[in-house]
Amino acid sequence: MVFNRRSFIKSALGGIAIPTFYPLSSSFAQSLDEEWKTYQIKTEINIEGKEHSIQGWLPLTLTQNTDYFRTLAINYSGNTDKIAIIQTPHNDLRMISANWDKNSGVGHFEVITTVATRDRKNTFEKFNPEIKLAKAESNYWTRGTQMLPTDGIVRQKVKEILSTIPASSNDLEKAKAIYNWVVDNTRREASTRGCGVGDVKYMLETNNMGGKCADINAIFVALARTAKIPSRDVYGIRIDNSARGYKSLGKSDDITKAQHCRAEFFANGYGWIAVDPADVRKVILEEPGNLTINDPKVTSIRDYLFGNWEMNWMAYNYGHDVNLRGSSLGAVGNIPFLMYPQAESNSGRFDSLDPANFKYQITSKRLS
Repeated sequence: MVFNRRSFIKSALGGIAIPTFYPLSSSFAQSLDEEWKTYQIKTEINIEGKEHSIQGWLPLTLTQNTDYFRTLAINYSGNTDKIAIIQTPHNDLRMISANWDKNSGVGHFEVITTVATRDRKNTFEKFNPEIKLAKAESNYWTRGTQMLPTDGIVRQKVKEILSTIPASSNDLEKAKAIYNWVVDNTRREASTRGCGVGDVKYMLETNNMGGKCADINAIFVALARTAKIPSRDVYGIRIDNSARGYKSLGKSDDITKAQHCRAEFFANGYGWIAVDPADVRKVILEEPGNLTINDPKVTSIRDYLFGNWEMNWMAYNYGHDVNLRGSSLGAVGNIPFLMYPQAESNSGRFDSLDPANFKYQITSKRLS
C-alpha cells in the first residue's frame, strides 16, 4: 500500500485509519468486558535540518488479533513525501515506511495506535486434542535462522537439557525443562544496549550468557525450535505499570525506552503458551533487596511467567532477521528484529537506541 504526497496530505487532515487484516466487529470496543484494558500509544519522529533524503520505518502491531491483544485503530499523520505499509509474506511482521525528500525543514511523522489488552493466562487444564498446528506452520516456527540456529552447539545443548527429563516427556514438559535451564543459566546484563541482539550461537559458544530480553528469550526460542517445538519471539513495548507489585516489569507515560521482547511456544492440545524467562532475570537484577534466584518474589514470578503474561504490554511482531524494504544499505542493513524506530539518510543509519539524537518519542495513555 503506497501513497503519493498529494493524496497523503489530503487524507492526513483527519488521520488515516489503517484497516486491520482481521477486522473487528464495529461493536467490539463497546463490548469489552472488565478483563480488557484499552490504551493509546503515540510514536512521534522529528528529524531536524534534513540535509539528505530520509527514510524511516516504524513497527506496527500484530497482523492478527488474539485472545489477549486487539488492535482497535491505527492513525498516522506527518509531512512525509511517501508512505507505505509493508507486511511480510508470512504475516509475522508489518511496518510503516516513510520517506522525506532532501530539504532543510523538519521531518515530522507520528503513528497513534489504539489497542485493547487482557492478561494472558495458561490453559494447562484445558487439553484439547484438536488443537494442532498445520504442518506448514509447524515447519515455519521450528526453522533455523541466522540469529536462531538449530544446529551445532544449539543442538548439543538441547540434547543435554532433555537428557535430564524422561524420554516420554511431551512438548509442555520439554518446554518447561528448557525454560528452567534458561532461567538458571542466563543473567541480565545492565550494560547491554537496548534489548540486546539475540545472537544465540555466540552466547552458547562463549558461555557469555549475559544480556537482555532479546538475548535471553532468543535462547529459549532457538532451543525450543531445535527440540521441534514451534516457538517464536514476540517483540513489543511496555505500556503501563505492573499491577503485580514489580516496579521493574512496567512503564507508563513516556515509554520511549520501554521496549520488551517476550516468547511463546506451541504445545499440541494446548495452543500457544506464553513464557518470559528474561523477565525473571530482570526481577533478580532490578527489584530492590538484592534478590537471589530462590527468593520468594523470584520464584513467584518464575512460576507465573511459564504460561502467563501480564498485558501491560503492546505486541508488535514475530519478525526475525528483518529486511527494511527500500534501505540503501541492502542486505547489509538487515536488522535482527524490529522493535525500535529505524531511519537512515545518505550518510548512514541513525542510532535507534539513542532517541534523544534520533529525535523520537513514544508515549502511552490508558483510556479505560
